[in-house]
Amino acid sequence: MSVFAVTSPATGKVIAEYPETSNSEIETALDLSHTLYRSWSQQTSVADRAKHAERLAGLFLERKDELASIINLEMGKPLAQARGEVEFSSAITRKFAQKAEEWLADEVLEVEDGLRSFFRFQGIGPLLGIMPWNFPYYQVVRFAVPNLILGNTVILRHASQCPNSALALEKLFSDAGFPDDAYTNVFASHDQISTMIADDRIQGVSLTGSEKAGAIVAEQAGRHLKKCVLELGGADPFIVLDTDDIDFAVAEAVKGRMDNSGQSCTASKRIIVLEKYYDEFSVKFVQALRALSYDRGDFGPLSSKSATDDLQVQVKTALEQGAELLTGDNDPDGNIYTPSALGGISPEMEVYSQELFGPVAQLYRASTDDEAIDIANSSPYGLGSVVICDDIERAEDVGTRLDVGMVFVGAAGLVGADVPFGGVKKSGYGREMGKVGMLEFANKKLFRFAKES
Repeated sequence: MSVFAVTSPATGKVIAEYPETSNSEIETALDLSHTLYRSWSQQTSVADRAKHAERLAGLFLERKDELASIINLEMGKPLAQARGEVEFSSAITRKFAQKAEEWLADEVLEVEDGLRSFFRFQGIGPLLGIMPWNFPYYQVVRFAVPNLILGNTVILRHASQCPNSALALEKLFSDAGFPDDAYTNVFASHDQISTMIADDRIQGVSLTGSEKAGAIVAEQAGRHLKKCVLELGGADPFIVLDTDDIDFAVAEAVKGRMDNSGQSCTASKRIIVLEKYYDEFSVKFVQALRALSYDRGDFGPLSSKSATDDLQVQVKTALEQGAELLTGDNDPDGNIYTPSALGGISPEMEVYSQELFGPVAQLYRASTDDEAIDIANSSPYGLGSVVICDDIERAEDVGTRLDVGMVFVGAAGLVGADVPFGGVKKSGYGREMGKVGMLEFANKKLFRFAKES
C-alpha cells in the first residue's frame, strides 16, 4: 500500500499523511474526466481554454511564497530555488497560453493532386500524468497545461512524498477557472495506476521518473495501445574543449552539477575535460565545491533517507572498485550530503554507467574530441549535454555527434519557457515544452476536400 506523506528531509519528521484514493473514487475520476472531455474539447475554443492558463500563470506568482514553502518542506529545496521553480512554472504556463493559437493553428499541406489538405490539432481524451518529486510544480505544468489548452483532460498522480504540492496544484487549476474534472488529483497506488492505464477512457500516459518506472509504464501502455511520453534518468556530459576561460567553465560545471542539489535529470553529472586543462580544472572545481554552504542555502538536503542511502552505496561501491574521492567524505549528516567529486573512474566500474542522483560529480580526462565524445556516448542515458568551447563551429560539430536529446553550447541550464525538452536511449522518448511538446498528445486530424465540380 502506498503511503502519501510529507516527511521533512531536513529533520525526518512526518508532517502529514493522506489516505490513498479508493477504487470507487478512481472510477469516479475516470468517468467524470471522460464525460467532461467531450464538452471541454468541442464546446470551448483554444482561446477560451488559454484564458484559464493565463489566469493560472498569475496565481503561481500571487502564491509564490506559499508554494515555495510547501516544496521546501516536502523535498528540501532551498527557498530561493523553490521560488525560482514557481516563477518558471508561471512563465511556462503563460507562454503556452500566449502561443497556443499559433501552435495549434491548422497546418496546410502542399500535396501533388492540389486538393485542399491540412492537419487540424485536437485533443484525444483523458490523459494520465505520473509525476516525480524533484520539481513538484514545473514537471506538472509542462505536461498538464498544454494538454488542457489542447482540449484534453488530465488525471494527475503525483509522487507519494508530495501530497501537499499535489493538492495545492489541484486548487490552483480550479481557482484559475478550469472546470471541475478537467484536472483531477488522485493519490493512486501502483495497482490503481495500472488499472487506469488499462482503462479505455484513458488515451495517453506521461511519466517523468526512473528508468525502472518508465519501463513498467511503457510496457503497460504498449499492451493497451496507449500513447506514452517518458522523461527518465540522465547522466549528462559536460564537455570542456579548448577555451581561454577555465574559470567560467568551472563555474558552469558547478552550476550544472548542483542544480536542485544535484537531484535533476539534466544535471551535469559527468565532467569530461581535455587532458591539457584537466589538472587546472579539477583543482578549481574541487575548490568551488568546497566553498558551497548548506547553511547559506547553496544546496539543500537530499529528498529522503532512501535517496541518501542509495547515493551513499553507489559512492562506496565506486571507491571499493578503485575510484578516487577528490572531495567530500560520503558520510552524510542525516540527508545533508557534502558536494563531492569522483575521479579515476574506468569503464569496468559500476558507477561508469550509473546515474548519481545527488551532488556527486564524475571527472574524466580526454585527450581528443573523439575520446570525449566516446566517453559521453558510452552512457546508457541520452538526455542533455553541455559543450564548452571557444570555437562555436567545433562545439556544434561535437554536439551533433552526441547521443543526446539536447545540446547546450557555451553554458549550462539553457532552458526556456518555450524550449522543447526530452531525450533518447534510456532517458526516454517524446518531448515536452514548446510547440512539439504541445502536439505530443494531439489528434493530428487530416482534412481533405474534393475539387469543386
